[in-house]
Amino acid sequence: MQVEVYVQDCLSEYSQSESIKIEDIEIPITAQTWENWFNCWLEILQPNISSAANYEIGLRLTNDSEIQELNAQYRQQNKPTDVLSFAALEVDSPMPSEAFASMPLYLGDIVISIDTAQQQAQKQGHTLVTELAWLASHGLLHLLGWDHPDEESLERMLKQQVKLLKSIGISIDIE
Repeated sequence: MQVEVYVQDCLSEYSQSESIKIEDIEIPITAQTWENWFNCWLEILQPNISSAANYEIGLRLTNDSEIQELNAQYRQQNKPTDVLSFAALEVDSPMPSEAFASMPLYLGDIVISIDTAQQQAQKQGHTLVTELAWLASHGLLHLLGWDHPDEESLERMLKQQVKLLKSIGISIDIE
């Protein structure tokens, strides 16, 4: 299984190492790191998702202004948010198995506001890298059909995110 992640950083250009630079802060998350994280997470989640040889995910790192526009347009909430997910597949839509063998399964797009992520990281007392991984894992779960309309489902989702982050060497306490 392989995941191809298309990273769009609307705030700055990639440096030679492809790490993300926001203002003067360098975040050591390369495009390859994102792909490694999503590969690891999908390996863990594979028993619960449509089986495919390859997957594609779009990841856009943006600011509060752009995510507020998207949030207003698609969720009718005219305020910034931390992460938005736009799933490409209906949760229970049937797909012919030969389609999985011949082409990557496009899961959808995840949009993360660096502005909000930075604020949340400071508030939670962890690094921006940890917060970005947390938000990306949350977005991925939404792409795969997870939702949290009530406290019980939110708790299950948060516990799954803790497990996903642990698999890439990031410990986070949600208590």
